[in-house]
Amino acid sequence: MKFDFLGRVREQELLDRLWGSEQPEFLILYGRRRVGKTALLTHWIRRTSAAALYWVATPNSAAAQLRSFSQAVYNFSNPDDPAPANFSYATWEQAIQQFAALAKRERMALFIDEFTYLLEVTPGIAGQLQNLWDHHLSKTNLFLCLSGSHLGMMQRTFLSYQAPLYGRATARLFLQPFFFGSTPLFFPNFSAADRIAIYSMFGGIPAYWERIDPQKSISHNIRTNLLTPNNLLQAEPRLLLQDFITEPHNYIGILSAIANGAHVPKEIGSISGLPSGHLSKYLSVLTDSGFVERRVPVTAQATSRSGRYYIADPYLRFYYRFLADRQEQLALGIQDQALAEISKHLIDFIGAYTWEELCREWTLRAGSIGKIPFLPDKVGSIWTNKAQVDVAGVNSMEKTLVLGECKWTRSASGRKVMTSLVEKKADLVIPQNGHWKVFFLGFSRAGWTSSALDYQEQINQLPPEGKNWKSSGMLLIDLDRFDREMETWTNRL
Repeated sequence: MKFDFLGRVREQELLDRLWGSEQPEFLILYGRRRVGKTALLTHWIRRTSAAALYWVATPNSAAAQLRSFSQAVYNFSNPDDPAPANFSYATWEQAIQQFAALAKRERMALFIDEFTYLLEVTPGIAGQLQNLWDHHLSKTNLFLCLSGSHLGMMQRTFLSYQAPLYGRATARLFLQPFFFGSTPLFFPNFSAADRIAIYSMFGGIPAYWERIDPQKSISHNIRTNLLTPNNLLQAEPRLLLQDFITEPHNYIGILSAIANGAHVPKEIGSISGLPSGHLSKYLSVLTDSGFVERRVPVTAQATSRSGRYYIADPYLRFYYRFLADRQEQLALGIQDQALAEISKHLIDFIGAYTWEELCREWTLRAGSIGKIPFLPDKVGSIWTNKAQVDVAGVNSMEKTLVLGECKWTRSASGRKVMTSLVEKKADLVIPQNGHWKVFFLGFSRAGWTSSALDYQEQINQLPPEGKNWKSSGMLLIDLDRFDREMETWTNRL
């Protein structure tokens, strides 16, 4: 379903501010593929009617790219006299200076999208732009924006200390996927459970959301968008990986291992068949890309040996769990077996990953606006050899801790879920140093039994204590409340 342009209010406000500035401005816009960079820029141009030239680089030769840009500049400057078919300025410096000359008279914007395609065939363009900005562009009334999807290349070109354009940008914007709280805006007719299912498969990527038919069931959308032969989304994982690596096979092996439950290097190496000496290098590349993240218990140091690896990108996680090993079936149009497998295991998949991650987001947001007693510095989970807690938010200086359990079952969660957390797990996961104040949370898709709600009241009236901690209360949350608050808090931003 093609949406009207929705959301991105803060991002548009940033573009408005840079355009309204009386100084030359240089914006670096970057983010993963399909996250909506092009849509943001083109919508802003249409909304403001700004004097802006938007040009997108393509995977083409250096000469073809220069010719395309040259003709775009010429046609922008001479709308009634189109450039000849073979017209091209001699160099990029000349072409950009021709546009910059216009910005000496009035405010002009130049947006170059997919800049990393240009870097691939004209690597010296970064140094040329540095020289142009230092000596010419910074003395004009220009709003320059360079946008790219190849995160590694964008970081090396603009953000690292040794980069040619380091320090030249006046603003940068890392465009993030939409939060779950935005899903009611896009899918107002879907239930909260269905929207979480969508989020577990596609994350917050608007280009994926546009493929969803809100008038059809989740199963129908899975079948038509993910299980048909030659579907565009089938090629997406390799396309995403190719922004960072040229030979993806070993990386695919690692992603498949993680998606199927291997989270520590020994297990990942055993399943993928990669020796430990090589594995760390591959994992480092995947974490730098943002597709994989290394998590440690939230109360531990970043260097803790308890680290576990998880696929951070929802679509890659879903693809390598349910689709990667079924390509032969899907190519032959055999869909029913794959759909049955997904339907059987999706509830556990959501419970193990997406629901816990969203509950951690709720905890961080709730703390920031005082909906829970403590403001955590960071939120994650805690695990030891004896216990694991799904949600944990810690403020080490204040010695406060939020501990929570998450359940994605179709039946209401009972008292035992929370008694286990309070009376067994707390003593096993709370740090031994100092005395801690602890607040307990429970998240349940289907709500809570009357016995569980009675226990919540008991904890709030007579807060329990442990070896070196005292409770500050308990809050139990069902899906309706969770969904309503996430929408409200996201819109408030």
